[in-house]
Amino acid sequence: MEPVPPVPRHGGNLQQAAALLGCRPSALLDLSASLVPFGPPASVRWALLQAQGFGPTSPLCVYPDRAQTALRQAIAGHHGLDPAAVLPGNGAAELFTWAARDAAALGTSLQPTPGFADYARALACWQAPVQPLPLRLDPWSAAPSPLLPALVDPAALDRGPVLWLTNPHNPTGQLWSRASLAPLLERCRLLIVDEAFLPLVPDGEAQSLLPLVAAHPQLVVIRSLTKLGAIAGLRSGYAVGQPERLARWAAWRDPWPVNGLAAAVVPALLADRRWSRRVQAWVAREGPRLQQALQRLPGLQPRASSANYLLLQADRSLTELQQRLLRHHRILVRDCRSFEGLGDRWWRLALPAPAGRRRLLAALDRELRCHPGRHA
Repeated sequence: MEPVPPVPRHGGNLQQAAALLGCRPSALLDLSASLVPFGPPASVRWALLQAQGFGPTSPLCVYPDRAQTALRQAIAGHHGLDPAAVLPGNGAAELFTWAARDAAALGTSLQPTPGFADYARALACWQAPVQPLPLRLDPWSAAPSPLLPALVDPAALDRGPVLWLTNPHNPTGQLWSRASLAPLLERCRLLIVDEAFLPLVPDGEAQSLLPLVAAHPQLVVIRSLTKLGAIAGLRSGYAVGQPERLARWAAWRDPWPVNGLAAAVVPALLADRRWSRRVQAWVAREGPRLQQALQRLPGLQPRASSANYLLLQADRSLTELQQRLLRHHRILVRDCRSFEGLGDRWWRLALPAPAGRRRLLAALDRELRCHPGRHA
């Protein structure tokens, strides 16, 4: 019997999957990591080429600016913020670690479940207590919705001073409305909102809590640029919060958390409004197309999503189907064993490009016809 692979804590394990199959990573269709499949944009590639020059002041050759002045200014200018309220990071994951240190000092962290496993990883670094808040898994729409009715017990918000949210929610893709989140600021001593996927959501910025940060020192918003720019390898993200809080985080971290190439690329990505519009149009178009196509396959129940991924449920384990997709079709999908409250009957599928969608649907159709009793 073949060994059972470990439970994945994150998508995008291309090297591991390619080694298992004995192929190149480029041969795989990766639907486990929710990145834009047709990036990075030309603006980013050009900025990266310029940054790789070998002059004495090239970002490749000199130490990065420890104060991250230009990068902070670019991010702050993009959102109309005070640069002191911005802290760039080595991806959102690094910033979760420092948010968790603040959270641990305040007491129990409340986390809607299912939810992104990296928050628990960050909190475990500081032995912080965690209280789950179970979400209803009723089908939602892709439109902005209020948060509290989705919680099984809204009164549970009083069980801890810290609340972690993802907007849109990961893994369901549900977009919470700003109007429903704003009242939480009166109930929390610290509200941490992960908006990693929000820049990809059509009209998603209208639901962002970034405009509320200046007036609410208990609010921290964390963004990732990995998804929008398809630059996971550059590890870029940023936090927006009270300047005093971010200065404390900066004192805790390593001296150069953001490399010079990432610092050179981020301003170009943020300034590329045309790219953002293209990505949002793709999400608006391809999300419903994939959902409708999956609904026509037997035994699969995809949920509506505002983000560039879909949550899919079956009435039986999807593990064998997942393995057949990988071994016979070189398609890598993300199961939901790492999301508390879900399991092997659930997948989170990243939106592919049209060619990838056709490849996925053909593979699923073949496997479900050839092995109808094993999957659903």
